[in-house]
Amino acid sequence: MASNPGSNELKTEIVVLGGGPGGYTAAFRAADLGTQVVLIERYPVLGGVCLNVGCIPSKALLHMAQVIHEAEEFGQHGIGFGKPKIDLDKVRAWKASVTKSLNDGLAGLVKQRKITLVQGFGKFTSANTITVESEQGTTTTIHFDQAIIAAGSHPTKIPSFPYDDPRLMDSTDALELKQIPKKLLIVGGGIIGLEMATVYHALGSEISVVELMDQIIPGCDKDLITPLFRRIKKQYKNIWLETKVTSIQAETKGLKVSFDRASSQLASGIHTIPGDKGKGAPESELFDTVLVAVGRKPNGKIIAAEQAGVKVDEQGFIAVDKQQRTNINHIFAIGDIVGNPMLAHKATHEGKVAAEVAAGLKAGFDALTIPSVAYTDPEVAWMGLTEDQAKQQGIDYEKAAFPWAASGRSLSIGRKEGITKIICEKSSGRILGAGMVGTNAGELIAEAVLALEMGADAEDIGLTIHPHPTLSETLGFAAEMISGTITDIYIKKS
Repeated sequence: MASNPGSNELKTEIVVLGGGPGGYTAAFRAADLGTQVVLIERYPVLGGVCLNVGCIPSKALLHMAQVIHEAEEFGQHGIGFGKPKIDLDKVRAWKASVTKSLNDGLAGLVKQRKITLVQGFGKFTSANTITVESEQGTTTTIHFDQAIIAAGSHPTKIPSFPYDDPRLMDSTDALELKQIPKKLLIVGGGIIGLEMATVYHALGSEISVVELMDQIIPGCDKDLITPLFRRIKKQYKNIWLETKVTSIQAETKGLKVSFDRASSQLASGIHTIPGDKGKGAPESELFDTVLVAVGRKPNGKIIAAEQAGVKVDEQGFIAVDKQQRTNINHIFAIGDIVGNPMLAHKATHEGKVAAEVAAGLKAGFDALTIPSVAYTDPEVAWMGLTEDQAKQQGIDYEKAAFPWAASGRSLSIGRKEGITKIICEKSSGRILGAGMVGTNAGELIAEAVLALEMGADAEDIGLTIHPHPTLSETLGFAAEMISGTITDIYIKKS
């Protein structure tokens, strides 16, 4: 990354505050449209949380976890590899090489586009100036015509927890892989927590998960997360649902975690596993390490946006319109800081919109859906309306769920637990939502996203020839269940 310019004063047409996926995309698009761009990044390399301490390194480690799990499981099918020998230094080096390759690529794209890169922490000082403080103590004031805020978010911290103790981690700490704890508690059964559980379980940690809600991955339909729940319930020591962590105390031998068991239970409803019903969390338990993964908070409060007149709510979010404009006409905002879902692929599309509008083009963010993926084992992916949302909105819908136990491809890779589910408008068959749980679900969901964006109905998908045998054809089979043309399973006519 280029060092700060020698001058303490810069003037530019567009300044982008934040070099994550949304920020660098906005900067690149604005430069491609012929505008003068300054990009401010707090850290020494571009990529933001996603590339450096989030999506990319976690996926590298999740691939490693998948290899370990597959090698272990195929021992049942006649291929034994023995217990893996884990060299943490080499694992960390490999993870770092993945991110460095992308960091270097981004740095090259900045130079090719002649974007001025300023490293340091940026804060607004007026509606047309941002002051950047570098780690070296130098100050650069940037005068701009238009600004795009892409300042991202940070892990949510619970004030009473002892964060000064290195045994208490957030997601960034967890990805550093400083050690493999023998006994690990993960506070939060959402996507981030469960992805880290997948990694550390593969590395040999005994995993316990505690979740305040009544299911893992809250917000996803229960039938989609049930196959995942059943699999990890066998792998992990404990999964405590409807349970609150009331305190964490640092002791010599570990972190003592206390639980509120008033509504605690291990599983309920469709999650009930024989022999587990009624078993809840203990009053307290000692863990070697605790990972807190209870969500993220937007950085709206730390960039002094109010100095520019930009409205920031109590949570730190900045409201925008479909053109990504804030209440200040020449200042835009994108990514985590403008609202959920906090996903890189949402931020990149918003970044392009903001850059195009700032450059004088007619553009707007009008995505019909934003897909979500949990890169667990198995993966869970969904888009559009969930079944719960369809019920809440009173929509007359029809659904179909094709079991992967009837998929030749799924059986051939030894993973038959998955399902592919489609939700359609009953009167027209138009796709309203879809979800999948199973191997590579995150790769498969894109077809459903395109179908919804194009206004396709179940018949359109069912008549589309999918290659056989593949996991992708499970979407076609689910569509055929809606249209009544399915032959791969028998559905009794009512």
